[in-house]
Amino acid sequence: MDSPVPPRATGPGPRRRDRHGRGMRGPIAPPQVPLAASRADLFADLVQDSVERLERRWPQLADIDFLVLEVPRLDGAEIPWNDEAVPLGGTVPAREGRRARVVVYRRPVEIRTKGRDERAALVHEIVVEQVAELLGLTPETVDPRYGED
Repeated sequence: MDSPVPPRATGPGPRRRDRHGRGMRGPIAPPQVPLAASRADLFADLVQDSVERLERRWPQLADIDFLVLEVPRLDGAEIPWNDEAVPLGGTVPAREGRRARVVVYRRPVEIRTKGRDERAALVHEIVVEQVAELLGLTPETVDPRYGED
């Protein structure tokens, strides 16, 4: 070989996945199939399904914001909790022009469940318990099927 290959310049630039000139990688699945949804999106759908199920019976739930957070906050948390267990959900009562909120924590719920059906049941129980707390009712009043397997 008469012409040596010059060494590649190793600069601080980002690595590229376009190694062989084939273009950048595209999405694994098209956006309309369930595989394309992230775990956070699927979890938010479970919470939304539970809320829609309860809104048929309790129309005043339209005045409550339902949020999904990854984990509970420790610093200046609006929702107090003790050191014994990580909360799965919480409520923030309405005040000063802010609507009441129900919060469901995704990661603690995912850790405690094994499958989608078990996760959906636990999410519904959490939503029912938090709505019952906000409305000052028992969970059985909010959803007559509460606690049934």
